Amino acid sequence: MIARITEAETEGRLGEVEGLQVSLAGAKEKLRQLDPSHGQQTAVDLGIPTTRGGR
Repeated sequence: MIARITEAETEGRLGEVEGLQVSLAGAKEKLRQLDPSHGQQTAVDLGIPTTRGGR
């Protein structure tokens, strides 16, 4: 995508450059969200299991 941005800049297609930059920023943000080392891991308390009576 960076190569496409460079090509569009070279050829003076400024509207395309802007669109590609927005797409690139969105892709980078999505990858950041999916990165497990990003530090968004939290423990979830599932409680203590209980048994049902009468079985």
